[in-house]
Amino acid sequence: MQDFIKFEEKLNLSKSGFYIGEVFIKPGENKTIKINAGKLPSDNSMHVVAHVFNSGNEGDILLIIGGLHGDEINSIEIVRQSLEQKFYKHLKSGTVIVIPLVNVYGFLEFSRDISHGKDINRSFPSLKNGSLASRVARLISEQFLSKVTCILDFHTGGGTRYNFPHTRFFPGDLKATEIAKKFGASVMMESKLIGKSLRKTAFDKCIPTVVFEGAESGRYCQDSINVGLQGIQNILSFLKMTEMPLIKAESTLIIKKNSWIRAPRAGMFLWTAAAGSFIRKGQKIGVISDPYGIKSNMILSKKNGFVLGHNNASVVSLGDPLFHIGTEYSLEN
Repeated sequence: MQDFIKFEEKLNLSKSGFYIGEVFIKPGENKTIKINAGKLPSDNSMHVVAHVFNSGNEGDILLIIGGLHGDEINSIEIVRQSLEQKFYKHLKSGTVIVIPLVNVYGFLEFSRDISHGKDINRSFPSLKNGSLASRVARLISEQFLSKVTCILDFHTGGGTRYNFPHTRFFPGDLKATEIAKKFGASVMMESKLIGKSLRKTAFDKCIPTVVFEGAESGRYCQDSINVGLQGIQNILSFLKMTEMPLIKAESTLIIKKNSWIRAPRAGMFLWTAAAGSFIRKGQKIGVISDPYGIKSNMILSKKNGFVLGHNNASVVSLGDPLFHIGTEYSLEN
C-alpha cells in the first residue's frame, strides 16, 4: 500500500478492510497484532503490539499511541487503561488502532531512549538500514501512518520534570487545533513542529496529530491519567465513533509563547511555584543552596506567566531547566 492515501480513501478502509503487516483486518473485526520491530542484544525479538478495532463502517482511522519514550509511564498507563476500560468495544464508525508501548527496549531499561541513546521520536521518517530507533520509526511510518487519518500521541515530562497536563498542537494545522480543543484539557500549548518527530512526519503526510503531556517520568499521577482518559473519550465522541458524552473544560488556557528558566548555579534545588500556578514578575519561585549552609540563591521570575512544568530534581547543575513558563496566553470559555 502506498505511503500516502487520499483522506477520502482512508475513510473507506474500515468498510473494506486493510492489512497491517501480513494480517488482514476484516470489516467489523477486532484483532491484536504483534509486529517484529527488531532484535534486542539478548537475541530476543522486540515486538510492537497493536490492538485494532474496526467498526466495519466508514469513518476516521484514529491512532492512539503511547510509550515512544520508554520511561514515560503515564503515557503507557493512559493508553493501557483505555483498553482495560473497553473504550473501543462498541465503535459506531471508523477504526481505532491502539499501541500502548512502542519503545519496549526503553521500558525494560527504564530509559527514555532506545539502544545507543537513540530517540525514536527523533528518528522519523526512518532509514531502511538504520539504528533500532530508525527501524521502529520506519515500522510506525509504513504500517500505520499509511492508513490513519488522525493521531493522539501520549507523553510524560522527561527525566525529573513534571508537566501540568496539557495538549500540544501546531497552530498551522487547523484540524489538529480543533482536535486539541475537543480533547478537553484545561491547558493547550501552541508548539512548533520538531524535525524527525512523529508529529512532523505525520504533518507532512497531512495527518493531524495532537500530543498530550502530563506528569513526570517514572511515577504515576492519577490526575494526569484522568485527563488523558477523558481526552480519549472526548475525541472518540468528536469523531462520531462512540456515543460517549463530550465533556469540555470549564475554561481553556491557550499558551502562545513559552520559555525556560534555567539554573544560574549548581546546588540543591527547592521549587516554591508548582506547575499549574500563575506567577508574577519578581516573585520568588525557588531557591538553590549549597550543601554546606553557606550560600543560597533565590530564583525570581523575570516575567508574569503560567508554570507549565517544574523540575523535581533535588540537585541541579548550572543551566539545568527549572521551570517551563507560558509567557503569552489567552483564556477561552
